[in-house]
Amino acid sequence: MNLFEKIFNYQMITRLENSGTFMITSQERSWLKTMLNHPSASHAFTPVTLEKLESVLVDENTLDFADAFIEKARSKEKLVYHPMLRALRRFITSQAAIQLTYSVKDDQTFSNEMAFPYKLEYSLVKKEWYLLWYHIRHRAMMSSKLDKIESIKELFISPERVAQIGLDIEKLLQKRQIHATIEVIKEYNRELSRILYAFSCFEKQVDYDETQEKYTIRLTFLNNEAEYVLSKLRFLGKRVRVIQGEHLQRRMLESAKKALARYGES
Repeated sequence: MNLFEKIFNYQMITRLENSGTFMITSQERSWLKTMLNHPSASHAFTPVTLEKLESVLVDENTLDFADAFIEKARSKEKLVYHPMLRALRRFITSQAAIQLTYSVKDDQTFSNEMAFPYKLEYSLVKKEWYLLWYHIRHRAMMSSKLDKIESIKELFISPERVAQIGLDIEKLLQKRQIHATIEVIKEYNRELSRILYAFSCFEKQVDYDETQEKYTIRLTFLNNEAEYVLSKLRFLGKRVRVIQGEHLQRRMLESAKKALARYGES
């Protein structure tokens, strides 16, 4: 087992997490110190957090990218950090309701809607942040681009109302949830880290059968994310097999038949 296998070994990471230990390499510390020098770091962290990180990393060396990359012409890049992130994270953590003013595709604006922020999501494809929130008046889950949100303001509601909203959100999400169980083919157990990374953005539970030396991954995802899960399964190919999840099994079978037909196999 080489160094990288030790770093990303699933069982080792699980045991460390259960003991409350977080493992970080020297390269990651150097990378973090380098990133803290970026102008956006002062906006992404509170002054107290930023000062603490800088003090912890005071003895680390920064990374020198001067000779590592040659920058050529490029399109305008969107910033990963958004100015509203810190405030929204605070509202989500404190379970606070907000008054939300936002616009939609046709530039129609909705002002001071009573909202309960639930989760922040980042799309790697569109490179945009989204806020998943509960519309208190309509009792529905909504999703808005942060770039379309014009203003947010804290709204006071009673703890009893917060508890009821939490139950409503849980019921709505359960209706939209899909579960699937994926088996890692035994001969590819050594690639478990790569397989787990493919499903890193989903809620999952990993079990290991010592007698059969078999890993199984139970995924939980929303119904509108099924196509993305399928793309990951196709990418992993023969390393994995869907053993529970009728929809995914049917779609994978369709994909396999189309591929065989295209290449002249019966």
